[in-house]
Amino acid sequence: MKIERLSDYDDNSTIDADLVIIGGGPTGLTIAAQCARAGRKVLVVESGLETENAEHSALNAVECAGEPRTEAQRRKRVEFHGPQAPFWKEDVQSFGVRCRALGGSTHAWAGKSAPFDEIDFASRDWVANSGWPVDRDQIEPCIERAMTVLNLCPDSPPTRFAGEGLRSFYWQFARSRVDRMDVMRFGREFLAQRSAHMHVLLDASVTHIGLSPDGARFSHLDVSSIGGRRARIEAKYCVLAASGIENARLLLASNDVHGNGIGNHHDVVGRYLMDHAASRVGRIPTEQMAVLAKLFGFYGIRHKGRAHMFMHGLALSPEIQEREQLLNAAVYFSTERAPDDPWDALKRLLRRRSEAVGRDLLSVAGGSGLLVKGIGMKVLADERTPKALKDLVINTAIRFSPNMVANEFQDHGLPHKLAGLRIEAISEQAPNPESRVSLGTGKDRFGVPVAKVDWRINDAERRTLLRLAELSRTALAGAGLPVPVLEDWAADRRPEDIVIIDMAHTLGTTRMSADPRTGVVDPDCRVHGLPNLYVAGGSVFPTSGHANPTLMILAFAIRLADHLNAELRRP
Repeated sequence: MKIERLSDYDDNSTIDADLVIIGGGPTGLTIAAQCARAGRKVLVVESGLETENAEHSALNAVECAGEPRTEAQRRKRVEFHGPQAPFWKEDVQSFGVRCRALGGSTHAWAGKSAPFDEIDFASRDWVANSGWPVDRDQIEPCIERAMTVLNLCPDSPPTRFAGEGLRSFYWQFARSRVDRMDVMRFGREFLAQRSAHMHVLLDASVTHIGLSPDGARFSHLDVSSIGGRRARIEAKYCVLAASGIENARLLLASNDVHGNGIGNHHDVVGRYLMDHAASRVGRIPTEQMAVLAKLFGFYGIRHKGRAHMFMHGLALSPEIQEREQLLNAAVYFSTERAPDDPWDALKRLLRRRSEAVGRDLLSVAGGSGLLVKGIGMKVLADERTPKALKDLVINTAIRFSPNMVANEFQDHGLPHKLAGLRIEAISEQAPNPESRVSLGTGKDRFGVPVAKVDWRINDAERRTLLRLAELSRTALAGAGLPVPVLEDWAADRRPEDIVIIDMAHTLGTTRMSADPRTGVVDPDCRVHGLPNLYVAGGSVFPTSGHANPTLMILAFAIRLADHLNAELRRP
């Protein structure tokens, strides 16, 4: 495998490949690995470097014309996304979270993975614009292969709760094969594999997708480095796998041959923008959290000598979705840090940002046991600790205490003092053509128009979140479990006051459809009317389900790789 930077080339060089892939995130790297394994000459073009930096991150700037609109939404986005994405800034990415570096979004994700339900693929009378041109059975073999890529267990834990229109739902965490104390980061995993027949070009931002003069075929890419070095890439096939925002932006901005942009004869590119509508619906006080933390915490399963972690939550059953005309949605339970958490107090003191030094000193002194435990976890995470010892300790801990291990992963080895359980809800969105990505008035440093994002939150999402909150309270009470204290908007039935944020799962902007009038790509992810240009990633999803999308994105990436390998075998 060859890894280079565009600055290593002479200016205005021409680079050749069988297949060029725009984007070095999990989607692009998975397609590249599958095709390179078949002996294809594959070039991955990544805008960033091996790790994130401020200069490349600035290229993620968007103009925001829709949600989020309120200060409460913005504060909650900072609270949710900020700790996971160190180079993310709310004023730069006022919608979404993109990471410009090899490995893409996995620099910031939590590793949560789950397959879509059968109902997610169906055309539902109560969800306008729903329905996929493929069904769940067709994609099932690729889901299994994607689970292998993500180091996931194919077995599911047993159903542990059912009632009041809710059923057990499990998310699984994709564990790193390289760092036993972390979730999977695709850039690091990719560099460790060193696949043959693969070429990675870093610091190469695509500024234009070129077509043949008659507009009938993909021809080339124009790329530029931060320092201004330019090159042209020519390939037989091209896959655009650069995120839901960037996929639409590049197609719209490459408008020299087709005035409305590539694949946009019917004004569909950028439309049907979806994310997962997320909101807190309630909480369980500290004194009542133990039983629910055990039931809806983390669950360990051993498979082929390795322990795997699952998170247990509750999802709406297909029957109640149809009966009450709701969207697919689920709740999960997360721990809430205490105000006197010793690690937070210690960080404030060390950074000289404490507003109450005496109180923070008391918190640190009172939490000495947690601090000692945290130091022990840091030793376990150290590169000098033998991998065999790490595997033994972590696999044993997952088996006997999965909650503890999951908390270490999420909190980077720092155990925290807790103040209760929060009940978080996540809902799919109804596909809305007015929710969209278009081109803004500003331009990036290369002269390409920035993306203008108009994310819409529909009444269907608000009604689903409200009903989910009510059903969760009723179901827990009916099972004799602690009853949550609902948020004021839920208790008073005021869905208009729900504080909803995006989950950084940008979907739908180049949707899949058998009919070019209603979609951008066909069931093979090929741009309608162009035989050698494809789009991959969540942007091709016609609907979003409620599950974190990475597993399904990789399933379709593997399916596309199989198709491309077949195409490249043709004379």
